[in-house]
Amino acid sequence: MTSAYIHIPFCKHICYYCDFNKVFLEDQPVESYIDLLLREIELTMKSSKTQTIETIYIGGGTPTSLSAKQLERLLKGIRNLLTFVEGNEFTIEANPGDLTAKKLSIIKEYGINRISLGVQTFDDELLRKIGRRHTAKDVVQTLDILQSKDFKNISLDLIYALPDQTIKSLKETLKIALTFALPHYSLYSLILEDHTIFMNQVKADKLKLPNEDFAADMFKVAMDYMRKSGLKQYEIANFATFGFESKHNLKYWNNEHYYGFGAGAAGYIDNLRYKNHGPIQHYLASLKRFKLPLVERKKLSLQNQIEEEMFLGLRKMCGVSKQHFLEKFGISFEKIYGKVSRQLVEQGLLCDNGENIALSKQGVLIGNIVFEKFLLDF
Repeated sequence: MTSAYIHIPFCKHICYYCDFNKVFLEDQPVESYIDLLLREIELTMKSSKTQTIETIYIGGGTPTSLSAKQLERLLKGIRNLLTFVEGNEFTIEANPGDLTAKKLSIIKEYGINRISLGVQTFDDELLRKIGRRHTAKDVVQTLDILQSKDFKNISLDLIYALPDQTIKSLKETLKIALTFALPHYSLYSLILEDHTIFMNQVKADKLKLPNEDFAADMFKVAMDYMRKSGLKQYEIANFATFGFESKHNLKYWNNEHYYGFGAGAAGYIDNLRYKNHGPIQHYLASLKRFKLPLVERKKLSLQNQIEEEMFLGLRKMCGVSKQHFLEKFGISFEKIYGKVSRQLVEQGLLCDNGENIALSKQGVLIGNIVFEKFLLDF
């Protein structure tokens, strides 16, 4: 079985840090997009060997920026076209303030059972600085609505290393976030990306962000708060109570296969990575001709597959299983990575219990540097 990611690129407002494929909702061909997105799913599944979709994740953009009617059209089409095991993880991303009681009724009717809520911070001044339109009060109201509809699998996204953010502000956000006792939290460091408002402001010397050392200190504080609240860090940026780990995102970190549907979406099927056209009109134009909107296709070599297995697998706190590595690639982990892994263990960046190789506490803080050591030179 494989999974499906579905991209909705529309937003009611563009955040200053966001580089995801998105457009301002107003005056966009939303109805056509939904119809042709469903056509993409239909065309893909007709030629697919896959019989059952294990998990579904609707991301964006802001999927909940759709009207209730549009959302129902989308979800009804998805359920008609994808064979999905009822009760399996079905996630939708949402912004505080977008989720009305009517939308939640529709979401529940079509089997969505996990909500990923983009909160970022509970500091209203910081929310304004990063271009978010919601307030801390909106988050509380949204969580109240979710509880009234009996949604239990809720993930809350937070961002640290924001402009002018202090340790004190971060601690306050963490305290408030954890009072809700949700089963899943994600904590991401703000990263400057090209073609964002923040990047333009930094280049113009109009914005300064915390340096890497300060960001690392913030992450240490966040990890400590999560641990003391009984949450398990199962991936570098993700914390959950037992059984509430994101099954869909684990597909990515386990380097397993998934479809990507929608403008700019990426997929990974039969060791082929592919990407769709990002600009909406280009995406729609292909599907109007009943052609898949592919813009990139790359068949991964054995070297590519092995490297990705390490980059992705080491993001998990359990790390990479040496036995699984052998079974998947027919080559022992020690033969390929024995020398480099021993060096990283000696440096205190990796842990090796004989069965799994995983990041150490120090390695978690500089994961990208560790990952680079697993590039191969065949």
